[in-house]
Amino acid sequence: MICPTYHIPVLLQETVDSLLPASDGTYVDVTFGGGGHSREVLRRLGPEGRLFSFDQDADAEANVPEGEKRLTFVRSNFRYITNWMRYYGMTGKVDGILADLGVSSHHFDAEERGFSFRFDAPLDMRMNGRGGETAADVLNTYSEEELARLLYIYGELKNSRKLAGAIVRARQKNRYENIDSLLSVIKPLLPREREKKEMAKVFQALRIEVNHEMEALEEMLRGAVKVLRPGGRLVVLTYHSLEDRMVKNFMKAGNAEGKVEQDFFGNRMAPLKPTGKVVVPSEQEQTENPRSRSAKLRIAEKV
Repeated sequence: MICPTYHIPVLLQETVDSLLPASDGTYVDVTFGGGGHSREVLRRLGPEGRLFSFDQDADAEANVPEGEKRLTFVRSNFRYITNWMRYYGMTGKVDGILADLGVSSHHFDAEERGFSFRFDAPLDMRMNGRGGETAADVLNTYSEEELARLLYIYGELKNSRKLAGAIVRARQKNRYENIDSLLSVIKPLLPREREKKEMAKVFQALRIEVNHEMEALEEMLRGAVKVLRPGGRLVVLTYHSLEDRMVKNFMKAGNAEGKVEQDFFGNRMAPLKPTGKVVVPSEQEQTENPRSRSAKLRIAEKV
């Protein structure tokens, strides 16, 4: 049974509506999570419909409904969508791809995962707990310049150099192991009135770096173009400016930079065409589900 408490899906009806689901269509949910969006897609599919759902997190796999033959769960990072869809013989045949890029409330509430500064837990932050460097590894091994870069680019922190310098000086005495060891260093450098927002930016920057989120997103977008059939839809929920900018640029131009290329006759050479306006949650949804407040829904069709 899909767990309803894993997190509340954002813009559930609007997102699935945007896929233009057909009862016998083939769809991909590249961010299964608690299964909320996947469950709604399955509700609209007929017996001949197919849904492939991706997630690299073992916790998400526990939410896969038993006995659902129309659903194929792929325990993998969505950056490998091209390889997996080729494996299943679906290249160029998929009717719609859905991506909810936000971190689920489940991850923030799971103390041991280290995603939230509300708990003193190990500095982990890995979406895939089976391997790879942790946030502690980043804090203990990156140079001051590297730390300043990721805090500035991924956290959009204006005092990134000051924070990076303090982090490097403090680790000369004690290694970073848990969240409190980091907070004790950065808190004195953050404005009291914006302390929580600034800490959230630091944690966002570390999470993006640990999970290589921007690189994975770009690979997924490139893969989506190969996987979709002509007229197939790409539907993406974004939550922060970095990922939203990349998705917007890719839907407009077919690349992360947003540079539109033209052929000899001046025609756009972009593989996708944005459809309609950006959709944002209603005031009611933002009140009922705070996670939705920064969400933007972008939609594009494969040309």
